[in-house]
Amino acid sequence: MNKEIATPLRTKAILEKYGFSFKKSLGQNFLIDTNILNRIVDHAELKEDSGAVEIGPGIGALTEQLAKRAKKVVAFEIDQRLLPILKDTLSPYPHVEVIHQDILKADVSTVLKEKMADLTDIMVVANLPYYVTTPIIMKLLEEQLPIRGMVVMLQKEVAERISAKPGTKEYGSLSIAIQYYTKAEVVMIVPRTVFVPQPNVDSAVIRLLRREEPAVIVKDEDYFFNIVRASFSQRRKTILNNLINSLENGKEKKPIIEQCLHQAEIDPRRRGETLSIQEFGRLSDELLANL
Repeated sequence: MNKEIATPLRTKAILEKYGFSFKKSLGQNFLIDTNILNRIVDHAELKEDSGAVEIGPGIGALTEQLAKRAKKVVAFEIDQRLLPILKDTLSPYPHVEVIHQDILKADVSTVLKEKMADLTDIMVVANLPYYVTTPIIMKLLEEQLPIRGMVVMLQKEVAERISAKPGTKEYGSLSIAIQYYTKAEVVMIVPRTVFVPQPNVDSAVIRLLRREEPAVIVKDEDYFFNIVRASFSQRRKTILNNLINSLENGKEKKPIIEQCLHQAEIDPRRRGETLSIQEFGRLSDELLANL
């Protein structure tokens, strides 16, 4: 029986064997606590016929735990130096496939069609590199992939922004974008002490479960997100001021913008961070119809 990868001793031995040095630019922090890895996988609720997609497998610590529970694991790794290590550490698991690609450039939809066509349940489970957390999550959601959801580890403050509710200082366009596609909840906090090298901040694991349909039905999705971003462009300003300053010819169209806010039953003096996703939906439809 192989010793598990995610112990301080085994991790150290693997890194020494391959003379591996961490690249700060790739946000590499490896987990050295099997118990935490198991809890992350628990939150994904994988079944025997589930598929798991991982991003940034590192030396295979989380991959190994996924392999024990999923029928198929596909992991995207950008760092070529890790490929021989993964080949070695994951050799006991023939149903794991590592793809040497940047997830942000990868055609994930085609990969899933080719590698997981026979699976009805697919989850993304990953310890995401901190510097590209948001672009990765948004890419996976916007591409309408056939996934049930994601269980991902990221910086605690980003997790708080993603799961924030209206009226809180963390709430912003990111919270709304994620809420539009998924139901989000922070399921655990992970201390910085269980990583090598130790990051400067604590992490959190967030679970995002895809909605059957978006949280609000709008006439034009791109326009809706545009209005959301405009409403948060300067947090201390009222929604009316932000829209006037952000929309094309906003100053000339102030009376129409004001009218649309009233039609959507929104006080123009409110700030963007107090609006629910439903209110943004109504507002965006009104503006789209009248501007």
